[in-house]
Amino acid sequence: MTRKRRRLWILLACGLGLGSATALTLAAFSDNLVFFVVPSDIAARHLAPGRTLRLGGLVEAGSVRKAVVNGEPATRFRVGDGKNSIVVSYAGILPDLFREGQGVVTLGELAPDGTFRASEVLAKHDENYMPREVADALKRSGHWNPAQGPPPAPPGMR
Repeated sequence: MTRKRRRLWILLACGLGLGSATALTLAAFSDNLVFFVVPSDIAARHLAPGRTLRLGGLVEAGSVRKAVVNGEPATRFRVGDGKNSIVVSYAGILPDLFREGQGVVTLGELAPDGTFRASEVLAKHDENYMPREVADALKRSGHWNPAQGPPPAPPGMR
């Protein structure tokens, strides 16, 4: 084997190793990506069930239903963005600041029946704060213009 051919084989082996390492790294990152969506995004994109997502919006008035399932608190409520809403089911203790008409971000996955099964619920910390993603989604949907004042209360809270 000539010196030139040996260098070519070494270069090809290094390229194959680098390509494999890059592919493995990208595959690991794609499993850990969590996208933020609002109910309108879910309705428009027809997202497949089973993918982990962050769902944000406002808790609709009159939609919170609490129960105890297998000795653990369970809650069902609707999260809306002014145009669409989605039912969220959560098993566990809700944050103290969770209430109707407040902005929330939930982490979970879309179920085959169209509901959102949350594994984590995050609530805002005071009356002036709204998660940036929720505020951006309300602006995009045309439900809120910051120049016209604070975000509107959801239907039933006015």
